[in-house]
Amino acid sequence: MPPRRRSNPSSTPPPNEAARLTNALIGEGFNRRQIAQILGRNSAVISHFYTRGPGAGGSYVDALLAVVQEVQGGGPRDLDSLQRLAGNYVKRRRTKSGRLARVRAKDAVQFAHDEEWTSGIARAGRQHIASGASRLAPILEAAAQADGVVAFTVRASKGRFLLDSGSGEDSPGVHRGVVQRADGTEERSYGNSTLGPGTGTAGFDAGSWHQRVTEHHGDVAAAITDWMVETGRLAEGARITHVELRAWKPED
Repeated sequence: MPPRRRSNPSSTPPPNEAARLTNALIGEGFNRRQIAQILGRNSAVISHFYTRGPGAGGSYVDALLAVVQEVQGGGPRDLDSLQRLAGNYVKRRRTKSGRLARVRAKDAVQFAHDEEWTSGIARAGRQHIASGASRLAPILEAAAQADGVVAFTVRASKGRFLLDSGSGEDSPGVHRGVVQRADGTEERSYGNSTLGPGTGTAGFDAGSWHQRVTEHHGDVAAAITDWMVETGRLAEGARITHVELRAWKPED
């Protein structure tokens, strides 16, 4: 009989999803202490992503993914803004009044819990997009009323994108971090930072996009799809399967 193959005990397993996303933020210039601050936890939690097996940090993946997309999409990079964003995904402790902070549900719309609107995020998947993606509209309307800006991430079949992934022509001024998925789709982020990430207002004017969506009868996904087709980014007839819309009020 041929000898059995022995596994190489020195081989290092690939990082789990939480660790992979943490590494992406480290590559963007953040350290572990800052990432822990964004998540509202201590640095020991970040270390657990690397030491406690493939499922470690699973409850933080959505928050980390949202922050990575925000940073790579040219959005705000200050810790306070990113902490507010991550707070929409991380289960919060009880407040002094005994109330629990809201936790993101699938395809939910979230707003910053401030007296004055400062930021918000909304997601829609394939099923909701097919019915008009109406839940994306309120966040855009709030941003327009606050003279805010928006950016978005879309997912579609990678064969339907017309420009090279990660190219400056596709997303000028945005740090390119294209996410390719096993199902043959690709995620791409779009903002309006002509000077580069972290160098000023890095989003599209919300008022202009609100007008565009109004012309599409409130269908945000349809407005984004048509914009991508019109600008030569997406093939005509292609369908977006997922949309994440981020909006915020730039600091004065």
